[in-house]
This record gives sequence, C-alpha cells and structure tokens, in this order.
Amino acid sequence: MHLCLSSHGEVLYRDEEDFIMGFNSLALAVWDTDSRLLAEGFITTHNHKAVQTDNYKELIKRDRYTYTRYFNAKYHRQGKLGARDVFVLPVEGIHHTQVLLNYVIRQAVHHGLAATPFEYEHCSANCFFRKALGKDVNIVALKSIGEYSYLPEHKKLPSSYKMLKSGLIVREDVIDTSYVEEIYITPRNFLYQMNRITDEKVLEEQKTENKMEPVSLALVEKGVQEFDVQKALINEQGRVNHSAMTDIELCSLIDNVLLPRFLKESDYQSVYSLPVSRRNEIGNLLYMESKRFGKAKNNDLLENKTVSVAQIRRCLAL
Repeated sequence: MHLCLSSHGEVLYRDEEDFIMGFNSLALAVWDTDSRLLAEGFITTHNHKAVQTDNYKELIKRDRYTYTRYFNAKYHRQGKLGARDVFVLPVEGIHHTQVLLNYVIRQAVHHGLAATPFEYEHCSANCFFRKALGKDVNIVALKSIGEYSYLPEHKKLPSSYKMLKSGLIVREDVIDTSYVEEIYITPRNFLYQMNRITDEKVLEEQKTENKMEPVSLALVEKGVQEFDVQKALINEQGRVNHSAMTDIELCSLIDNVLLPRFLKESDYQSVYSLPVSRRNEIGNLLYMESKRFGKAKNNDLLENKTVSVAQIRRCLAL
C-alpha cells in the first residue's frame, strides 16, 4: 500500500530536525500499529511511504498526530498540518510493488533534488543490499535512554529500535529490508531499478500480472499539488539544477536571517508569529532579490541562486 501526505500552501519540514522528527513519527506509528514499512522518502512538501498494514487509517492517524504536535509546538502554529486527506493507493503483485518502491525511493530524483537516490539522506535508498553495495558499516547508535531526543513526551523508544546521535531512529531497524531485497532479488537488479528510465515497458510488465491499474509516476504523485510529470521524467535522467535554492535553504534564510529583522526579541521566532501582511513584505523582498539573478548585480541575499514565487509562498506559509 502507498500512502502520501502532501501539504498545500506550506512546507511540512523547515529544517533537518523536522526531517528527523518526521521519520521518527512514522517509525513509532509503524511499531504501534504492528505494520511493516518497506520504503519511504521525505521532501519538504510531501512524503511517500510503502507499507503493509492491517490498519492504515490508524497508522496515518498516529503518524500525523505525533508530527503535527511537534511542528505546531516548535513553530507556534495551530491546526491540522498538510492536506485534508492522505492519498492512499492499494498495490498488489510483485511487479506493481517493485515499481511503487522504485518511485518512493527515487522521489528526490524526480523532484530534481539529487542525481541519484543514494545521495539523498531523507529516504531509504541506502538501507538495502548494504554489504553488496559497500555500505555495510557499523551504525553508531545511542545506548543511554537519557540521551534520546526527537520523541514525543513520555514516549519510550521500542526495544528493537536504536537511535543515532543525530536523534534519528535507525532506518534499518524500522524498514523490513529483507522483504524488500527479496522483491529486487539481487543487488544488480536493485541498482538497475534505481537508475531505470521510465518507459512503456514499466507499465506493460504490470499489466501481465493482474488487472489492477499499473503503478505510474503520475498515479503515485496524484496526491501532490501541481506535480509536473514531464519535468519529473527529465529529472529522472539525473539532472539537478544547482543554481536553484532548495526549500530547506530558503526556510533557513527566512528563519535565521530575515525573521530577526521583522520580529521583536520578545516575539516567537517563527513565520507563523507574523501577520500575513508582514510575511508578504518578506516575500516581496525575496521576489525582488530573485529578479536580480543574472544581472550586473548579484543577488547576495540568495547567494546567487534562483527561487520561484510558489517556493517563496510555501516557505512563508502564504
């Protein structure tokens, strides 16, 4: 089963700590509902999960509740976070499942954030075939319960989970890597699938398996607002626009550089602390700065990178 939580109009993750808590919230929900997590990928505007579960509604509820409480408390925000409904896609069959896993793991590639899924840390790409791919390294995890962080208040770390010094629950403890490796069969096939260009054969293989709708990039991203399939297919070839500022970089600029100019020291340091009119002021400043790109004067504030209007709006929650 595929689950996708998307956020329309704001980002779900503003910094690296948010990504850590995002995965930890999912990990705890997987444990509490006795579910099986096969793969996941997080980017600022949405996340994808491939799971096997008997109670996906409870899994969604627990995951979403834990992370929303954290996010709202950190940024002094109120209300539900993300789209009203989580996009749910049932999947059956080996071919269907493998294609779903491909898209979930390669999410950052399709969105132009990385040339390969292995360089993007907020996904499960590096969990599989670790020894065969030269990634079988010792995971240095915390052992003292008192050192645990990025967990809900009064929530204990499950006995089979370890936590890295960063606060991230070890992905390999949560994801059923053995099951996923059985689907890919060999490390070579896994590498092939991670670099495979989407074509008609991907759909035809699934049609021979059962009568369910073939898993496609458009179908997997159906819950994501304004997703551009053609652009994603171009990005699939490993093209990354390094001149474009990422959402995380823009949020950092807003939160750490611009907000202090607009907030009093006694105010909470959050975009949600500002009225919409003041957020629009920051947005206009960023927009005018972006228009300087490529001209005689460099856009020093943006470190000579480009940003889009849509990006500015979601990073300011406008």
